[in-house]
Order: sequence, then C-alpha cells, then structure tokens
Amino acid sequence: MRSKKRIFASVLALMMVLSTALVLGACGSGDDKEAAKEPANPKLILATTTSTKDSGLLDAILPEFEKESGYKVDVISVGSGEAMAMGEKGEADVLLVHSPAAEKEYVEGGHADKDGRLDVMYNDFVVLGPKDDPAAIEKNSKEDAIKAFTAIKDQKKTFVSRADDSGTHKKELSIWEKAKIQPKGDWYVEAAAGMGDVITMTDEKTGYTLSDRATWLNVGKNTQLKIVCEKDPSGVLNNQYGVICVNPEKNENINAEGAKAFQTWIVSKDTQKLIGEYGTEEYGEALFVPNAK
Repeated sequence: MRSKKRIFASVLALMMVLSTALVLGACGSGDDKEAAKEPANPKLILATTTSTKDSGLLDAILPEFEKESGYKVDVISVGSGEAMAMGEKGEADVLLVHSPAAEKEYVEGGHADKDGRLDVMYNDFVVLGPKDDPAAIEKNSKEDAIKAFTAIKDQKKTFVSRADDSGTHKKELSIWEKAKIQPKGDWYVEAAAGMGDVITMTDEKTGYTLSDRATWLNVGKNTQLKIVCEKDPSGVLNNQYGVICVNPEKNENINAEGAKAFQTWIVSKDTQKLIGEYGTEEYGEALFVPNAK
C-alpha cells in the first residue's frame, strides 16, 4: 500500500514539474517572439557612397541597427550622385552621402521627406601619391590642395579620377575649378570606379588621386602610396556626410518607417559614439568625427 502511495506521489510530482515547465515555456516563447518581432516591412534599402563601405564603417555599425530594429539593410554602394539619383527614382529608402551642395539641391527639389537632411559625421580628403612624389607636392604644397593639383597638371603626372559623380569626384572637380584648370589629356585617367578600386589603380600607375581619409586608412596599407597633401587650412578638403529619408510619395514601395528608424538611429547618441570610436583601436585614430546636432 505504501509502495502504491509512493508511486502515486512520484507521478503527481512529475506531472506538476511538467505542467510548470510547459507554462514557463509558453511564457518564454511569447517573450522571445515579442523580442524578435519584425517590422511590417523589414527590408530597408540604403543607398550610400562607396567610402562608407570601403572604410569598413557600415560593417562595424549596421549589425547593431539590424539587431535593435529588426530591419534587414540592403546596402547599395555607389557614388553620392548615383545614390541621390536612386532616391529621385524611388529606388532606395534612405541615403547616406557626402556631397553637401548636391544634397541641398536634392532636398530643395522635393525628393526628401519632411525632415530633410541631417548631419551625421565628417572627416577629410587627402591627396595621395607615390612614395618618391615626382611632383614634389609634399615638399612644396603639403597643405595647399589647389597648388598640389596645379603641380600635377603642370608636370603632367598621372592623376586617377573617380569620374563617377560621387561626392569625392565632385570635390575633386571643385578643386580643379578653384585652380582654374580643365583636367584633360593622357595624364588624366577617368576610372569610373569606387574609392578602394581607384586607390589600387593609382598605386599600379604610380600616380596621384584624391581620397577620403577613412578609405585610405582602411586600404592604403596594401599600397606603396602615401599622403602628399592634407589639412588644407582653407577647408577645401573638408568632407561632410548627411542622411536623408527619401520622400515616401515617390512610390508605394518606399519603406518610410524603416528609413525614419535608420535616420533616427544613426544620429542617436549611442550610434554617434560607435562612429566616433570606429578605427581608433586598429588605426590609432577615428576614421570619422560624429557631428549630428
């Protein structure tokens, strides 16, 4: 009799344990489901300049956004001009670009949402050249970009241009314009390529080029190039980045909610901190300076 009672008690205890486990499991499943809840439209198209990709920044920070928001970001890495053209056509949801004058025109043209463009971060451009620096730029025009470009043209030294309507390409053209030079001839090579590829091409041709500092720091170690001109006090080498949500009226497929989530996230205090820390451990300096207002 006692044996039967012990068996009954054991079975009853087991049933209570199983019941408790099922209840807790159900609660846990509900919590997990809530934590992993996806947005109504989880796919987000980010059109951005090649420098944010080639510098390694997006690989470093985007996983945090995807983890926190539930959005899956499809990065289209092109020049700033092409990124904005995608926005005008409604082929992207949000833009991260670095061509302030063109961005202003884009917003004024009605292609952005009501919040327009927001500052995100900045760094600077540098002029790269061969280690023997045949145009003697480092010696004669270390902090004068216009004088550096003039020396390259006068001595017909190879210059590799992005030639892709990117922010870097627009900056390069503005420097030639300030130098009152129309770049053309065998010495002027139009690559129609991204920054990383152009740096590689410049190295192969032992020529000169204009690069954003972040991409240079990320890929330059694999070349024989060096910085020959930088930190021009006139500000001509400044490089500001902005984020723009595409006008949702472009078409019904624009993910306006996701674009706004990204814009809000990238200018947030925590993300600005991530941006400011990127590169310090590997390169000994930040690749970008956050300056969201």
